[in-house]
Amino acid sequence: MRCAHWRRVPLDLAREAREKSATTYIDRAVQCQLSAHDEGEHFGLLTDDGAYGTALWLRWYGTGEVELVELPDCPVVAPWPDGEGCCLFADHAKQHTWKYAPEGDSCTN
Repeated sequence: MRCAHWRRVPLDLAREAREKSATTYIDRAVQCQLSAHDEGEHFGLLTDDGAYGTALWLRWYGTGEVELVELPDCPVVAPWPDGEGCCLFADHAKQHTWKYAPEGDSCTN
């Protein structure tokens, strides 16, 4: 199950993300993409061009500090044939996305 925490993207960070990416649209709010947790860091995906490499994430701690971070993609894929890749960043905490996503769901759900 995915974390239920959401965070509004500050306008200055949305502007900075648009400048760093080929993507012109940035969501006004993002949901933490890690598996369910209440404490510690939360990470919401801002932009990913679809190619393996890096993505821009919004990182926050509770209701306090918010920052834009560029992180390398997680290289792990599901162990079954034609396994889906993990949609998070390298060295993330807890489960890979394919462990808690219903079958057929993609990284955007």
